[in-house]
Amino acid sequence: MKIIVVGAGDVGHYLCQVLSEDGHAVTVIEADDAIADDIEDSLDVRVIRGNGASAKTLSIAGAADCDFLMAMTAHDQLNIVSCAIGKKLGAKTTIGRIHDQFYTDNSIINYQKYFNVDILINPEALTAVELAKHVRNPERVAVEDFVRGQIELQEVVISEGSRVAGKTLREIKLGDGLKVGYLERGDTLSVPTANTILAPGDKITILGTPDLLLRARSMFTNESMAGTVRIVISGATETTISLIRRLTHYRFKLRVIEPDLKKCKELAENFPAVTVINGSAASLRLMEEEQIGSADYFIACTKDDEENVMTGLQAKKLGVKNIELVINKPDYEQVLQNISSLIDLSSVASPRKVTALEIKRYVTNKDYAIIGSLKGDTIVFLEIRVRPDSESAGKKIMDLKLPTACIIAALVDEQGVAKVPGAQDVVNADDRMVVILERDNIGEVVDMFVK
Repeated sequence: MKIIVVGAGDVGHYLCQVLSEDGHAVTVIEADDAIADDIEDSLDVRVIRGNGASAKTLSIAGAADCDFLMAMTAHDQLNIVSCAIGKKLGAKTTIGRIHDQFYTDNSIINYQKYFNVDILINPEALTAVELAKHVRNPERVAVEDFVRGQIELQEVVISEGSRVAGKTLREIKLGDGLKVGYLERGDTLSVPTANTILAPGDKITILGTPDLLLRARSMFTNESMAGTVRIVISGATETTISLIRRLTHYRFKLRVIEPDLKKCKELAENFPAVTVINGSAASLRLMEEEQIGSADYFIACTKDDEENVMTGLQAKKLGVKNIELVINKPDYEQVLQNISSLIDLSSVASPRKVTALEIKRYVTNKDYAIIGSLKGDTIVFLEIRVRPDSESAGKKIMDLKLPTACIIAALVDEQGVAKVPGAQDVVNADDRMVVILERDNIGEVVDMFVK
């Protein structure tokens, strides 16, 4: 496929590497000569030096007939303009990288729709999704996320004596926004009905928003969920803000350490429930005074990899149980991978890697994308966009003739808002769906929504 990448910083460079290694014809537009020289020397891609928001530069790069245009610079406005111009020139699909949260706020205007950008991706928000998974699920249960973390799938084993053991799904009454997907009993995997009785030892998959899943988890298992989880975050970055929004449950007590006083004040005003400390996590004296060693999690989210590694090691030495780091540079990723078992890191999240993984889900010439799998790849997760002329557009889910063991896990409207749909929800034209089904049924389900 013909792909244009605008901007070859950490994220753009890695994206070029991954896509070119997958056999795609990649053209990169880069204004910085030193970075362009490095790309030419290290990667098998075509390099054009210039402004990625220039119609002339985009035309030279081949925007008129490219399959994907991906604007990955550090500047939101440049990325949006580049995508808008690229789309006007003829690019089939445009993907823009954004940092500022207000571009996803559709309360006044839908920026994505107004500028005709097909997909907006926020690396910091995706990174926060990865970090939050481990905090919300300390038992390390299997977790999958869809639609950039809006919907999650968790596997839970029914505990003896739990509130749901011995009851049917009809009796449990999960309510809107939650759905039991598959039930695994011994060697048998099935989709339960309203009359299915849940037994201790059954493994079930539950779908819902992260908040709803967190509240509902105690219904299925006896594991204690009552204790307070104390979390210390270093750095008031975009990743930190996204992480705070994902950890709003009353169980989570958050403290943020930030040396910039202005950022401290802004964070305290926007998140009154969060304790904000003006200082540096690199200061051992501050860490000891604030008794950071008693925290359950220390999450280093600054944009300085060296500081994240150093403060993470310091927090571990002080006694913090779980350490999570944000790492931007590939050199540090490799080093941490080699020594992770020695320093016992809970999680290392890389914005460039989570962004590339998300984008690769869309890079396909098919009418759908396989975005994950279960049970040794026999069950897959599909993301499908409903075509206006398909037989299913405008129908209620209960009226769709879906194959056995096929579950619509998420329904995403044109505003980008996702929900776990019920039987009465309508599948509208241009909605995006995440469907969980057996691999053998892909063709049948795709035909229902794209033909």
